[in-house]
Amino acid sequence: MRFTALLPLLCVVVAFILSILCLFAGSSRGFLQNADLLTLNTSMIGQTPVFNTSDGSDGFFSAIFNDIEEDINDIIGDVASSIARAVNIHDFYKAFILDYCEGYYGPNGTVTNPRKNVSRCSTRGAFFHFDPTNIIESELRNDINLSDIKWPDEIEDVAQAVDITAKAMFVLYCIGIAFVGIAVAGAFFGFIASGRMSALLNFILCILGFFALGLASVLATVIIVKVCNAINRYGRPIGIAAYKGKTFLGMTWAATCLAFLAAFLWVGEMFVGRRRRTRVVGEKVVRT
Repeated sequence: MRFTALLPLLCVVVAFILSILCLFAGSSRGFLQNADLLTLNTSMIGQTPVFNTSDGSDGFFSAIFNDIEEDINDIIGDVASSIARAVNIHDFYKAFILDYCEGYYGPNGTVTNPRKNVSRCSTRGAFFHFDPTNIIESELRNDINLSDIKWPDEIEDVAQAVDITAKAMFVLYCIGIAFVGIAVAGAFFGFIASGRMSALLNFILCILGFFALGLASVLATVIIVKVCNAINRYGRPIGIAAYKGKTFLGMTWAATCLAFLAAFLWVGEMFVGRRRRTRVVGEKVVRT
């Protein structure tokens, strides 16, 4: 057994687990909801100066406010969060690689660090693409459309622009997970067997996994930053915001770094194996 191979084995196992968790996070209501790509906060929609309810031109929102004021206790007791629910949309939407989840803040969206109560997750899909415009449009009341809530067209433009990038990200995650998964099996073999060939094979597997996971992490970061910036820039006037998934970013980049560290350690194992072989050959020469 080669006990020095324990460290690269541990690195590649952790990288495999983290990459799997990144891919399947949010696949159910209770599974890694904090590891989202981004969160869309719609709880404050309609609560900005652009919606001036005293102005007759915005009769739609004036009616919404009147309905809330007349029956506030039947909604949730908080005007700021009631607007979103009055138009039949959720307080937040969490985007993941394979699906999205939605829910409500508790007790409401105006408190500091509100509780996130996930109510539903969409069906998982291999090439899922988070499109907030289509999601919001599908949930609005039948008598309300996107123009009524002044939804920015720019958000849809950005969502469509990153569609191909999102599909490429999914493919790269699958490739990276495959290479790292095979590298786990190779690392076990490298731990049991000695020699430079096993170390070289593991190095190749780890470095391929590193490149795939690294590219996937880069694309994920680009998508998160681009979509969040667009939502925060164009959505702020109507009261919506987006937050980057810091937990997800930490997990995906940690998996990438661990795959690289494992590859680096296997290079060291190749040199260690060479020194061992030279020493053994030298001892044989002395005995003869």
